[in-house]
Amino acid sequence: MKKLYLLLCFFSLVYTQAQTNYANTQVSVLTIGPGSSLNDAFGHNGIRIKTPTSDVVYDYGRFPFDDPNFYLNFARGKLLYSQGFSNTIPVIEYYRSQNRTIKEQVLNLTEEEKRDIHAFLKTNALPQNREYLYDFFYDNCATKIRDVLEQTTHHNVQFHTPEALGENTFRELIRQNVHWNSWGGLGIDLALGSIIDQRATDYEHMFLPEYIHQFFENASRDDNNQNLVTKSEVIYTKVETEKDQNFFLSPLFIIGVLSLIILYITFKNYKTGNRSKWLDFSLFLFTGLTGVFLLLLWFATDHTTTANNYNLLWAFALNILVAHQVLKTKVATWFKKYLSFLIIMLALLVFHWFTGVQSFAYALIPLLIAIAVRYVYLFNYFSRK
Repeated sequence: MKKLYLLLCFFSLVYTQAQTNYANTQVSVLTIGPGSSLNDAFGHNGIRIKTPTSDVVYDYGRFPFDDPNFYLNFARGKLLYSQGFSNTIPVIEYYRSQNRTIKEQVLNLTEEEKRDIHAFLKTNALPQNREYLYDFFYDNCATKIRDVLEQTTHHNVQFHTPEALGENTFRELIRQNVHWNSWGGLGIDLALGSIIDQRATDYEHMFLPEYIHQFFENASRDDNNQNLVTKSEVIYTKVETEKDQNFFLSPLFIIGVLSLIILYITFKNYKTGNRSKWLDFSLFLFTGLTGVFLLLLWFATDHTTTANNYNLLWAFALNILVAHQVLKTKVATWFKKYLSFLIIMLALLVFHWFTGVQSFAYALIPLLIAIAVRYVYLFNYFSRK
């Protein structure tokens, strides 16, 4: 009986110690500011679990860059991301070394909720559980943090809209982090369709890490109406440095120069009554190949945001099939009607832009003007033949 009594006391002590550990456990959300490269331009989030014996950050959005099929799976929209964890001090030092702002919000959770969220994250980090199909807008490193909190607290959290929050489309929210006159911004505006020109709801703003921080700061608990965040501090503030932006290497400058060359050659052709076949072939080949690429993103991948892409109004895929016509001295009779069709397509693009159906890359404006002028010239040129 004495041994049994001692055994019961031991288990009681262990249980009490476990309870005490979570009474002294701190759960907080880390928000990391944007980095200098495109893949970290939107920032990052993690959940910090600080117990009397450990201090770990759990985060989502890790990707297998060394996977031999990484680029293929990424292009097809089938790339699996994963959850992971790291000791907090190295994490903070890493982001400090990258000169990225680090903010922390300590959450107002019960002991049971702390235990549940810790158990959930540990279980989710197991090799058989950690992978998930990534979605940039709905299932990323930021939305996962919100979803984990809601699930482990049984939705005992009320998110309130920050006062400064405006009405934004998903594309506008992206442009807050990636400048439109960058190659990354151009690629995003070119590859993603009209779906991201829909207005994001207040709740959907939380696909960006900074909005996770803002919404958590304003959130409250449903059970007692207390603030969700009990303490908020900045661990590290980014040191502002002079940005090394070379306008002469920007999309607007380079595309602008190429567009001026097209306009200049078109003007010379107009004055001499001739036609530069190599320019026309290059233009049709380029727009056709771009159109084929956009169609593949739309129909041959699992990406949800590459559908309904009206960039196809100028990057018309069929151009690749008719490009050989412009190499001929005398084109087929239907080609003039085809040129009329291309001009109408450009007019429809302008209509879609002004009516808000889809916003297009600003850096493409010089090229679109040059293409329109060239098509009009070709139509008039072949009409005289």
